[in-house]
Amino acid sequence: MNIFVETITATDPGKRNRDFYALSRGLSARELLRSLRELDEFRKATPNLYDKVRAILFLYAGFRFFLQETPEVPAVGKIPYHGFEDLLSRRFEQAISTFLRELDQHGPNATLFSALADAYHHLSFQILADQVRKSVRSSKGNQWMFRVGHQDEHPIRIHPALLQRNDSSLFYPVLHEHTSVRMDLTHSGWSDIFFLGMDYPEGARVVNLSIDLGMFGRDKDIRPPLHSYVRVIPEPVLRLTSIDLNTTKDVTDLADLFNFGNDYLSLVKAGVIASGLIPPSFEGTNQSLTDILARIVAPGMGIELVTKVNDIPKGSRFAVSTNLLGSIISLLMRATGQTKNLTGGLDENERRLVASRAILGEWIGGSGGGWQDSGGVWPGIKAIQGTFAQPGDPEYDISRGTLLPRHRVLEGEDVHPEIGERIMQSLVLMHGGMASNVGPILEMVTEKYLLRGQQETAARQQTNEIFDNILASIKEGDIQKLGANTARNFEGPIKTIIPWASTYFTEQIIAKAKQEFGSDYYGFLMLGGMSGGGMGMFVNPDRYEDYKVRVLELLRSTKQELSAALPFAMEPVVYNWSINRRGTWSTLHEGNEALMPEQYYAIHVSGLVKRDPETISYLRRAEIDYFTTYCEQNNLAYPLLRTIVSNLFKVSDPTSQGNRSLENDKAEQIKRDNGFDYIQHEDIREELQKGRIGLSRNRLPAETAIDDVQPTDVVQFNDLQDVTQLGEEAIRAGKVAVLSLAAGVGSRWTKGAGVIKALNPFVEIGGRHRSFLEIHLAKTRRVARQYGANIPHIVATSYLTHQPIQQTLAQTRNYGYDGAVYLSEGRSIGQRFVPMERDLRFMWEEMPQETLDENKQKVREAVRNTMIGWAKSKGEGTDYVDNIAAQRFSPLGHWYEVSNLLRNGTLARLLRENPAVETIMLHNIDTLGADVHAAALGYHRAAGNVLTFEVIPRRIEDRGGGLARVNGQVRLLEGLAQPREEDELALSYYNSMTTWIEVDPLLQLFGLTRAELQAADDAQLARAVRSVAQRIPTYVTTKEVKFRWGHGQEDIYPVAQIEKLWSDMSALPDVKCGYIVVPRSRGQQMKDPAQLDAWVTDGSKDHVASLGVFE
Repeated sequence: MNIFVETITATDPGKRNRDFYALSRGLSARELLRSLRELDEFRKATPNLYDKVRAILFLYAGFRFFLQETPEVPAVGKIPYHGFEDLLSRRFEQAISTFLRELDQHGPNATLFSALADAYHHLSFQILADQVRKSVRSSKGNQWMFRVGHQDEHPIRIHPALLQRNDSSLFYPVLHEHTSVRMDLTHSGWSDIFFLGMDYPEGARVVNLSIDLGMFGRDKDIRPPLHSYVRVIPEPVLRLTSIDLNTTKDVTDLADLFNFGNDYLSLVKAGVIASGLIPPSFEGTNQSLTDILARIVAPGMGIELVTKVNDIPKGSRFAVSTNLLGSIISLLMRATGQTKNLTGGLDENERRLVASRAILGEWIGGSGGGWQDSGGVWPGIKAIQGTFAQPGDPEYDISRGTLLPRHRVLEGEDVHPEIGERIMQSLVLMHGGMASNVGPILEMVTEKYLLRGQQETAARQQTNEIFDNILASIKEGDIQKLGANTARNFEGPIKTIIPWASTYFTEQIIAKAKQEFGSDYYGFLMLGGMSGGGMGMFVNPDRYEDYKVRVLELLRSTKQELSAALPFAMEPVVYNWSINRRGTWSTLHEGNEALMPEQYYAIHVSGLVKRDPETISYLRRAEIDYFTTYCEQNNLAYPLLRTIVSNLFKVSDPTSQGNRSLENDKAEQIKRDNGFDYIQHEDIREELQKGRIGLSRNRLPAETAIDDVQPTDVVQFNDLQDVTQLGEEAIRAGKVAVLSLAAGVGSRWTKGAGVIKALNPFVEIGGRHRSFLEIHLAKTRRVARQYGANIPHIVATSYLTHQPIQQTLAQTRNYGYDGAVYLSEGRSIGQRFVPMERDLRFMWEEMPQETLDENKQKVREAVRNTMIGWAKSKGEGTDYVDNIAAQRFSPLGHWYEVSNLLRNGTLARLLRENPAVETIMLHNIDTLGADVHAAALGYHRAAGNVLTFEVIPRRIEDRGGGLARVNGQVRLLEGLAQPREEDELALSYYNSMTTWIEVDPLLQLFGLTRAELQAADDAQLARAVRSVAQRIPTYVTTKEVKFRWGHGQEDIYPVAQIEKLWSDMSALPDVKCGYIVVPRSRGQQMKDPAQLDAWVTDGSKDHVASLGVFE
């Protein structure tokens, strides 16, 4: 029997839990391929969801980590473009069929295997997502919402109590929901991921607490942090207001309600839909919202929904969004008679229905979470465990477990009578200021669970023991035991399963607290999916208040130290908190007490004052008049006025008024310091606005012939043994230097956060977190020691990165590298632009795009339409100024990072102090495997090339051009310039950006000699650079930048910028170039944190670690 099928279908846990990697290592490439083809037939035939998904993940891992990497198959090949199109369009089954036909017709190759791996990976998560949606839709209590087709069939009505006004009052009653958030003491290795709970219910075990919050140093009271309010209004609209997001909207049609990308109200809208008020089956029916509201409330009437979050920062790991959905859904279910009681608490069945609908709301809104996340709807301390599917459950015969777990509120003999107080007086809850994307981590967890890696499986078993220990601690009232087990959980299972759950910031906080608090430090607690944002620390209760102060000081000082290297979204905070004993709770405000929160009026008044008073209903005017009296009695008038003025004149906007003036001054200083060319900028802006340059104009003419290179156009890295000695002699003679390009901020690495990628401490090597720059210097140190050589190392910086890199190198003594280190400060910057609509449409409609999951795709399309509207309202092609000064500019591309060596005097100094240097190895900061290799250096020098580029065999994830014959000339072709999308997949090799540069011929290209370089003034050097720059094409590119506001809130905007790219040097006919095909472990680039886990699994991390000598 096929060993993989046997493993998947086994009932014996010993066989069922076998390690996929161990099984695969025992097979030859031919045997593995045959077994995987059999497994593909099995996964198509099996009706069992678990068997199908695990088989598909086996197929992914087999192709990705074994067949793609084996030397037994050719490293290069072709990916059929129509299969690639199917992949982008989420037609994964068709893509797999196309790729397998290609395999049968033309034989195996690693490039094709990469495409198969990618298709299987996407297919597995599509099936999982489809099953979760199916289970949510099929849950009891949710089915009717997908079956009702017309407003005349809509079964719910507004509760009569909400239509009854007191005789003495004009105001309709306000129903108010008070909801806590949840804090988990353990999630047993992310076992609340839906598929884990559905497949492994016995291991799906969580302990969490419902908690109320206040901000330490700000709030006097500790209250439920989530509030929702609903009332009827005498206007036929759905009026939605989010107080914390400072936004309101009258929704008048269904299309707007189901549009989740055109405002900040997507979560509120999702709550309205998931509650059944406007059921999801109404989407796209073109029914009148006015008529629907008339049926639910009364003719001419509508509903107003208001939400308020007590300023909990984003990334808190308290599942704020899910619990806010639960609050909205609970409120609207009460308001429409879907619960037994209008006020008070909910019964267990009602809570389960709210939790199910909260999951539905997250799916509708295009987000996602775990099944424990709505825990704030329940009271107290809960043990939440998966349950086995029984007859009658929608999951029965599909999965072993159910979608929803069983919540057990711990009470009586299960808890020590003082445990609540003891936890509250020992656990310091905090937000470190980081707001990281946990999505990739949840995918990694699912993969590792299904593949059953030996270490990860053992770690998951440990989580079960820790879960039991935590329950025992709660029963015994032992806080030190509790803290020790949450700490063990983090240091052991969590970091074993997903190392990326920790951050350097987290490790520093833990180390500092341990050292300073000594025996008063009881243990660390990771909240939610990863650390860095919401976290906790158990301390000695006797000094609890003192340690809250000290923890906040540690957070702030450590954040200040690391702010250039890690993506902080806000200042750290510490919370005041308490356990919520009653769960989500509702009260009814009637008569003159039927008012909204005071901030509500500040939002609405600032909009109403712009309208003709006659168009405002009498009831709204009377309410505002009454509220001003209420303000006078409660000393709220001045704060209300300040907020109204702020909303009217936007003075709280971080780029407005005084702050805008300060940022404008900073921007002007950046321009002065970096030689900003105003005349050139005006010319570029005019060219952009008139359409002479743009994304479509980047492309070469359509008639350009793009062909793959011939075998004789490249040399293979593994065939360079004959020239190794030549390279070794050059190294020993001090003839080589290294140039690390570190001018950028890694827009993909931190999604536009503006963090200096070179300094980002992203991986543990040798027990310590290391940054990109430290890894590169460690490699140079190893080669220098190996050959007893002096190897100068240059770091190219920009206005964004220079000072922090300079400070870090000084503080770390160049990370211990004792050779010469030079900083080449950037001298070229560009002002970013608001993008042109045509460029945004070209990027989103004409260029290849991966289609997302159905609801996420709807959200993406709505957001893109909003971004086009934003660009038009701001002025297409105008300067981008609505951000802090640093985000308004960009380096002008890595071509200038080399030419800057001439202009800023770094190359002159290097050659003056190291006259033997003849060759420079240039590499991108994220090309982690590149080092001074004697064979590559020897080939470059022996070939007499001016430039020798290193290229790697293409894989499906390699986007952005490659090595090609362009009208017969061998050169590197940028993806921006390729005339047809399908050309890229026909190219066998991808550019690693690593380049061996011969110094004297390069100077000659710029019209200089070494002597002239030493003597030239700024004007001469500028002319020299300009003489070559005008021969290099200029590209318009789009990048994402983050705009931060509020409490860790972030908006991401597309901006246009201008770049010249280094690889276009290969197109100059008077520059002799060569090309070396190097292994991917040497040439692959680390662009996205989602790559990290595969980078470890395929051995690349260990390879990189072996290249360096680390302190």
